[in-house]
Amino acid sequence: MSSGAAGHVARSTDCPNSETTAGTPVRAQLRTFLRTDDGVTIDAVYDPGTAVYDASGTLSAHPAFVVAHGFTGAVDRPHVRRVAQAFARHGAVVTFSFRGHGASGGRSTVGDREVLDLAVAVRWARELGHARVATVGFSMGGSVVLRHAALYEAGTDAVVSVSAPARWYYRGTAPMRRLHWLVTRPEGRAVSRYGFGTRIHHRDWDPVPLSPVEAVPRIAPTPLLIVHGDADGYFPLDHPRMLAAAAGDQGELWLEPDMGHAEHAASDALLARIGEWAVGRAG
Repeated sequence: MSSGAAGHVARSTDCPNSETTAGTPVRAQLRTFLRTDDGVTIDAVYDPGTAVYDASGTLSAHPAFVVAHGFTGAVDRPHVRRVAQAFARHGAVVTFSFRGHGASGGRSTVGDREVLDLAVAVRWARELGHARVATVGFSMGGSVVLRHAALYEAGTDAVVSVSAPARWYYRGTAPMRRLHWLVTRPEGRAVSRYGFGTRIHHRDWDPVPLSPVEAVPRIAPTPLLIVHGDADGYFPLDHPRMLAAAAGDQGELWLEPDMGHAEHAASDALLARIGEWAVGRAG
C-alpha cells in the first residue's frame, strides 16, 4: 500500500506560529481538508496542545495524537472534542472525520478503506513536524488503527485501540445486530444518512480486509495498548482477549471495570492514563 504524500485543499484557520510562549513560537489550531490516496477529501483539525516549537520550527519532545473516532462520529461531535481536549494536555492532537462522516467526502466502508483516511491524517501530523505520532482509535476507529499499524511500515510510534472488535461480521449482541441492519439494508442506510449523518457505501467488501486479530501480530515492535470495558454492550470480553493473545508480549491489555463502549464511556481519568501511556511509549 502506497504511503504517498498528503494532499491539502480548502484550508482555513491556517496560522502557524501565530502565538508565543516566553518567546517560543507555538502553532495555532489548523483546519483543512486532506486528500487520501484514493481521492477522498477528509475534514481534519490540528490542535497544538502542549506541542511547542523552537525558533527554528523544530518541535519539542511532545508527540502528536491522531484520534480515529467510532462509527457515526465526526470531528465536531462533542465526544470527539472531549477526547481531543484530554490528549491535548499531553501533546498535539489531530482529529478528523472518516469518509462518509461529517464534512468529509465519500461513503463509509465501515472499517475497510478508512485505513487510507487515517494514513493521510498521520502523514499530516508528520508534515507539521512531529517526529513521534501515536494513533488512538475507538470502536471502528480501534480496528482501523490496528490495520494501519500493520499495513504501513513506520506509520506510527504507538497504537491504542479502545473498544475494538477482534473479528468481522460479529452479530452476537443486539447493538451489533442493529448496526448490521444499518449497514446492509437500504432502509438502514437511509436511517444512517438522515438520522446519524453517516453515508454508508452499498457495496460489500471485496476483498474482505485484514481482520483486527490478523493485523495485531504484524504491528510489532510498535508498542500496542488494547483497552476494553467489562460492560461493553457491543463486543464482549473475548474480543480484547483475542487481540491481546495475538499481540503476545508486544501488547498490553487494560480491562476497565464498569466501562461501556468507546468514546462515550471513556472517563477523563482513563483518557489521561492513555495519554500518559502513549507519551511514555512513543519515544
